[in-house]
Amino acid sequence: MKRTLIFSILCLLVTGLNAQQTKDTVLVGTRDTTSEYKKSVVIKIGSYEYLKKDRNKEYLKKDTNKVEVKPKDKLKLHFTATRFDFGISTYLDNGSFTLSPANSFLERNNSKTRNFAFDFLEMGYRFNKNFKIYTAAGLDWTHMRLRQNITIQKSAPTLSYVTESVDFKKNRFSSQYLRIPLAFQFRSNPIKKGDRIEFVIGPEIGFLLNGKVKQVSKENGKEKFKDDYNLNPFRYGAVARLGYGGTGIYVKYYGNDVFAEGQGPTDFKNLAFGISFGM
Repeated sequence: MKRTLIFSILCLLVTGLNAQQTKDTVLVGTRDTTSEYKKSVVIKIGSYEYLKKDRNKEYLKKDTNKVEVKPKDKLKLHFTATRFDFGISTYLDNGSFTLSPANSFLERNNSKTRNFAFDFLEMGYRFNKNFKIYTAAGLDWTHMRLRQNITIQKSAPTLSYVTESVDFKKNRFSSQYLRIPLAFQFRSNPIKKGDRIEFVIGPEIGFLLNGKVKQVSKENGKEKFKDDYNLNPFRYGAVARLGYGGTGIYVKYYGNDVFAEGQGPTDFKNLAFGISFGM
């Protein structure tokens, strides 16, 4: 009996100390008598309220927005898989969407000239619930589907091509860049089910990883060739995103030329736009 009494007292003391040290995770049960959720129980843990309906016994989570972001949680570096971009890529030739006669060999199938990208690493600093700055690292591909039966030449001092006698079913001229954006993210307060409107804007730089030509024809089958193809080894531009609930649209414009200085068409710039998942 004595041991049982001592053990009970110790348990009460330990419970009291833990309750003092974890004030922000106190469990509170109350009755909700509002018209929408009559005969329900609200359980509060920290800054969250869990509403349990008697009828279907479902829990509805509600953030009371009473907990401030801790300083140690504001700066984060982590691997990720987000901002998947699927879009159309096009080009401005001296400010025009129409190619000049000298660059007509780059005529393309617009609907099949595409942009695909995603980020795999992110480091960001959240100032508050509505504003964040982050930088990231990702991969960005542009696939130009050429209309003419030509082959872009490898290891050439300037961008050049030869006309082929075969009829290509696919003649794709691609580039792959490592992209590094610096983004300023603005977002609204939660609107529905925690979803927010988000607007992101900022500069982006890229480093060329490789260029590729992929051709498919009845005569030669499937062929792939890799080279830098006189592409610009470094590019810079700006990106804007607008979305809701993790899905949105994006537009990217690069300020310098697609091809390296003195090695290809001048004032030939890339513009891409499309849908983005994982804002």
